[in-house]
Amino acid sequence: MIGYIAACLTTFGFLPQMIKVLKTKDVESISLGMYTMSVTGMALWLAHGISVSDPALIVANTISVALAGIILICKIIYK
Repeated sequence: MIGYIAACLTTFGFLPQMIKVLKTKDVESISLGMYTMSVTGMALWLAHGISVSDPALIVANTISVALAGIILICKIIYK
């Protein structure tokens, strides 16, 4: 149970930031390096989850890559 709660919090932790960025288009305080490394790391975890057929890793990291990826793309576009 603790693992599911932790996965939900870490996965959806990017949602408030994504909503704020999309509404305000303010990305000045967002670190390009941090989001680049985070999205890359999550994409690698997703690839690992696919390679070992782990549904929990696949679902959590698909959502995480999407949310953090949107923030990263906005950082690049709105710079």
